[in-house]
Amino acid sequence: MNTLIYLIPIALFLGALGLAAFLWALKSGQYEDLDGASWRVLDDGDGKPEKD
Repeated sequence: MNTLIYLIPIALFLGALGLAAFLWALKSGQYEDLDGASWRVLDDGDGKPEKD
């Protein structure tokens, strides 16, 4: 029972830390263009095809 005195505040602190990190990510625009990031992985950056 004594361990709950330590575990509950630690759990609340970690939950608040996770919430703060999530809100920071929302505010900084991390979730703005989810589809664009997946297509940029496949793009090689060149507009011209290579010549042999």
